[in-house]
This record gives sequence, structure tokens and C-alpha cells, in this order.
Amino acid sequence: MAGKLKITQVRSVIGRQKKQKLTIQALGIRRLHHTVVHNDTPQIRGMINKVRHLVEVEEINKGEIKKEK
Repeated sequence: MAGKLKITQVRSVIGRQKKQKLTIQALGIRRLHHTVVHNDTPQIRGMINKVRHLVEVEEINKGEIKKEK
């Protein structure tokens, strides 16, 4: 679990439970099709598990990460 995770919201939070909306917000996802990158930790994995029906997750290697200006 030392890598990074690319998390993309693929389903809307409209009509979802407040806890699910707050979890999406805590992950740093702001809108539909927004993508964030997080370290692969048990805490992040737990948050993803709570909203797994709303997000798409990809494991990425260090070589795949590009910093954009």
C-alpha cells in the first residue's frame, strides 16, 4: 500500500446520505468527473469503501504522476 490512488467521482451525490456526501467532500472531490490523487493508506481505503458505488479508483505508480502547472 505504498503507492498512490487516483480517485474519480463517476456518480452524483444528489439524493445520497449526508455521510456519503461528506466522505466525497473529505476526499477532496468537488464535482462529477473530478479526479484527486491520494496516498494509499488504510484511512483513504476506508473512505473509498464507504463511497465505492460513487467513485472509480486506479492505482498509479510513481512514474505515472505528472505535476501540472
